[in-house]
Amino acid sequence: MISYQNQWLKLSPVAVIYFAVQFIKSIGNNLIYLLPAILVGYNQFAENGPMILSGIGAILLFVAVSALLKFYFYKYRLTEGRVQIHSGVLQKTHIDLPFERIQNVRFEQPIFYRPTNHICMLLDTAGSSKLEAKVIALPKEVAESLKKEILEHKTERIDSTEPEEPQAEQEELLNSRSIRDLIVHGLASNRIWIVLGALAPFFNSISEEFVKSIESMGVDVDSLVSSSQYAFWQYILFFLSIAFVVIALMALFSILGSVITFYNFKLTRSDDRYIRRNGLFTRHEVVMKLSRLQMIIYQQNWLDRLLQRVNLKFEQLNANQGHQSGEGSSGKIIVPSVTLEEAHHLAADSWPDNKLSTVDYQPVSKRLAVRNTLIAFWLLIPLAGVFAYFGQAELASASVVLFAVSTAFIILSWKRWGYAIDDNFIYLRRGLIGINYRCFPIHKVQQTQFSQSVFMRRFQLCSVKFVLACGRQTLPFVQDTTGRTFIDVCLYRVEALKKSWM
Repeated sequence: MISYQNQWLKLSPVAVIYFAVQFIKSIGNNLIYLLPAILVGYNQFAENGPMILSGIGAILLFVAVSALLKFYFYKYRLTEGRVQIHSGVLQKTHIDLPFERIQNVRFEQPIFYRPTNHICMLLDTAGSSKLEAKVIALPKEVAESLKKEILEHKTERIDSTEPEEPQAEQEELLNSRSIRDLIVHGLASNRIWIVLGALAPFFNSISEEFVKSIESMGVDVDSLVSSSQYAFWQYILFFLSIAFVVIALMALFSILGSVITFYNFKLTRSDDRYIRRNGLFTRHEVVMKLSRLQMIIYQQNWLDRLLQRVNLKFEQLNANQGHQSGEGSSGKIIVPSVTLEEAHHLAADSWPDNKLSTVDYQPVSKRLAVRNTLIAFWLLIPLAGVFAYFGQAELASASVVLFAVSTAFIILSWKRWGYAIDDNFIYLRRGLIGINYRCFPIHKVQQTQFSQSVFMRRFQLCSVKFVLACGRQTLPFVQDTTGRTFIDVCLYRVEALKKSWM
């Protein structure tokens, strides 16, 4: 038990750094909205060094003052079965959170907390899309004690006369990720294309700086491009080499992001709790009770399929809301880039009766592809006709090509759709280039929705939605008898088993 309960406590001074870093992060997240003003003012202030230094100094002073004020007005109290937090400078926030409402306990340890061995403890509740409570800087031993008290609160014996002997929790290592695995995950993830997309508005500026740097080495780019002394294939090889270097750099950034996020990844199990620990600069710890597991996902993009790897996700309460940005800090448990055998082993450890590795999926109706193809047709082909009428042959051709490509993707997406059901679980498959496999227990379904448009009713089709604590899952374009059977089975199993979903 914590020795200084029922007292209002101040944070450790190290929390000032935390508030400052968070303030800088919030500025960075909103930097895209300030880019036009920065670009406009850059040319005016580029040659005025003192003004730039004064501006930077003013920003740093503002950050320091803001962090000090947040630190001064932050206080917390740990009473019997409750966490109370008072925070805020101009807008006051008072949180009174009973242990009964806490569904997930997470730890974060930024690199600047390690010398003093402090922990940031995050407390989530069911039914909330926002983080419920965050104790910024707790001593590690206090945080561990409080976490244990919260997790055991519901199982304590109220009428016990003798205190029980404390038992050391034994953790079983289920999975760990090596640097090689994280490199594979970095290469297979989509971070490369995200970075390229983020840099798209700056391609002109980047290319200009690139040309200037080449010319500073004594290379005349204009004469090189206009020269006829080189064959056409040599120019192609030159630009392909540049593209290769750029993609290689982006891949390096993606790998670094993967290593930083999932460094020293360990997934352990202690009794009925899964514990995920990972992170290089900021160490994260997520604790999830097995009873709160809502859905298991196998996620594969095209490169994962080629390498026979899977990103395994354990979705729990509110996992679809994304409390924090970045997959390493969210409340869900992600096991990156595991082999198929490892994924099946972990899924069987959670739900021994699941058949994710062996189930046969039934296809959805081909009318799904027909409908989506018709939508693409009426959007693009009349547009091609308009362009052709006004003599824009290239735009007309582009619209026709876009329709053909869209049709190919629509058919591929339809082929990826599949579904299956057994006595205990519902299985869904979907994707485009990659494939996602989803599995959830029938008794976890909280609500079902049956929908049928005029087009679907004509062909006796329907779509069914399953509402879980982690979000909605849709099964489109199945026979209406199949949809009604799914709904009847769900309602019957929920009523018959009367199991808790959390």
